[in-house]
Amino acid sequence: MSVSPKLNIVADAHIWGVRSAFSSIPGFDVDLSVLENGEITRETLKETDILLTRSSTQVDARLLEGTAVRFAATATIGDDHYDKAWLEQNSIAWANAAGSSTGSVIEYMMTALIELHALKLISLPDITLGIIGVGRIGSALADVCSGLDIQLLLNDPPRERLEGEEGFSSIDSVLSEADVVTLHTPLLKEGDDRTFHLIDSEWLSRFQGRGIINAARGGCVDNKALLTWLDGDAQRFAVLDCWEGEPDVLKTLLAHPQMIIATPHIAGHSLDGKAANTQYVYQALCRYLGVEPVWSMEEELPAIDPTECEDVDHDLWQGLSILTTALYPIMRDNQVMKDWLGEAGNSMAKAFSSFRRNYPVRRAWESQQIKAVNASEALISHAQKIGIDVRN
Repeated sequence: MSVSPKLNIVADAHIWGVRSAFSSIPGFDVDLSVLENGEITRETLKETDILLTRSSTQVDARLLEGTAVRFAATATIGDDHYDKAWLEQNSIAWANAAGSSTGSVIEYMMTALIELHALKLISLPDITLGIIGVGRIGSALADVCSGLDIQLLLNDPPRERLEGEEGFSSIDSVLSEADVVTLHTPLLKEGDDRTFHLIDSEWLSRFQGRGIINAARGGCVDNKALLTWLDGDAQRFAVLDCWEGEPDVLKTLLAHPQMIIATPHIAGHSLDGKAANTQYVYQALCRYLGVEPVWSMEEELPAIDPTECEDVDHDLWQGLSILTTALYPIMRDNQVMKDWLGEAGNSMAKAFSSFRRNYPVRRAWESQQIKAVNASEALISHAQKIGIDVRN
C-alpha cells in the first residue's frame, strides 16, 4: 500500500474558507497550520512546504531564507508584498489571485459613481471618465460604463505600446478633458511605467477635472498632494478605497469635507470576491502539485433570499441609486471609517485592519435578485447593464 507524501501548509487565518479548502489535497497527507499574520515567521516556516498569505505578510528573503517553502501564494489581487524576483531566483513558485475580485471592485465603482450622482457632484451619464490602467478591472469598468453611454478616456501606456494608439488616450488628454479620473493600476515603484505617486502635485496641477477615485493601490496617489489639491477648490472631491501608508492613513485627508467616500480597502471584499480569492489560490496550488482540484467555493457559499425594493418609481438614476444602495450601502462603510477619526494613537490603524478582516457580509450582485414591483423597463435595462437582476 503506497503512502501519500506529506505536505506541510501554513496559511493565514483570514483567508476565507481556509480550512475547508486546504485541509485536504488529493494525493497528499496534509498538515495544515492556520496562523495569525504575526505568527507567520521564519521559525514557524522551517519545515513548511506551502505558504498561503494575505497582503499583511511580506514574503521575501527575511521571511523565507532557510525555510523549506517551495510554493507561496497570496489570496489577494495585489502582490507587491511579494519579492517576486527573489522568489524566482530561489526557485520558489508563487501565485496571486489576480482577477478574482474584479466583479466586486466593479460593483464598488458603480455604486460610488451612482452615489456621486445622487449627491449632485456629477451628472450621469454626461461626464467624461478617465480610466488610468486598463487591465482586468479597468477594462471591465470601461465595458460597463460604455454600456451606460458614459464618455471614456482610456490611458494605459504598456497596452498602447503593444496594441497601438487606437482606443487609448494620452495622459495630456485625460488631464485636460476628463471630469473624473479613476485609477486601476498595479503599484510599480520603478521603471518606465512607474505608478508610485503617479498622481502627484505636478499631475494634479495640470488636471482640469473635479474628481479623483483610487481603488487601485494606495501609493499610486500622493495623499499629501491630494489634500493640498482638495484645499485649492471647494468643487473638487475624492473617493478613496486605497490609502498611502495604510493602515496608517493621513487623518487630515480622511477628515476633509471633500473626501466624499472613504473606505478601508474593501472594494473587492464581497463575500463572493473573498471566496474567489481562495478558489484562485487553491487552483494555483493544485496546478503546482499536478493534481485535479476538487474543492469548489460554490458549495460553501450560503444561499440568498431575494432583496425587495418598493420605492423605485423615480428618475432613472435615482432608481439605480436605490437599487445599488439596497445591495451595497457604500456610505455605511464611509461612515464607519470616518468614525475612526476620534481614535487616538495607533487605534485607528488597528480599527482599519480589524474592519478589513471582519468585514460585514456583502454579496456579489450576480448572486442576488431584487424584486421591485414598480420598476420601469428602462430601470430594469440599466440595472442589468451594471449586473443587477431586477424582477417586477
